[in-house]
Amino acid sequence: MNLRIGLGEDRHRLGDKLSGPLRLGGVDVPHERGLFGHSDADVLLHAVTDALLGAAGLPDIGELFPNTDAENRRRDSAEFLREAIRRVREKGYELVNLDCVVHAQQPKLSPYKDAMRHAIAGVLGVSVTQVNVKAKTGEGVGPVGREEAIDARCVALLVASGQ
Repeated sequence: MNLRIGLGEDRHRLGDKLSGPLRLGGVDVPHERGLFGHSDADVLLHAVTDALLGAAGLPDIGELFPNTDAENRRRDSAEFLREAIRRVREKGYELVNLDCVVHAQQPKLSPYKDAMRHAIAGVLGVSVTQVNVKAKTGEGVGPVGREEAIDARCVALLVASGQ
């Protein structure tokens, strides 16, 4: 069986609401602060995108969608993810599963994990059973714990098509 594993991670700074809504995994999460970024700053979708691209041996999200390109300004990160899975499939792979974790001190994300799983699965065109999302706090430590940033990590497992 031809399996490939990829790891993606991302971090964005938290700012005031002027930076945009707090979007995680394609879901707008109610919070008094948003994330700073060139696109919509969805750290979870960015981590998923990089995990898929890495597993397939493709260029990373920064190479494909540079933050120096005006076309990517405020762009919906679901577009990045759609393009990533298209390239993964074009290269002859299918998604087996994703395992993701979001690190945020606030807001509490447990009520939104299922919606994130469904949103990610929808973008990828896979079963929701292939997507797992976990939420962790920063335990008051580091940039996440001080509510300066939100981090996300994702591991993707791919299999060669037809296997």
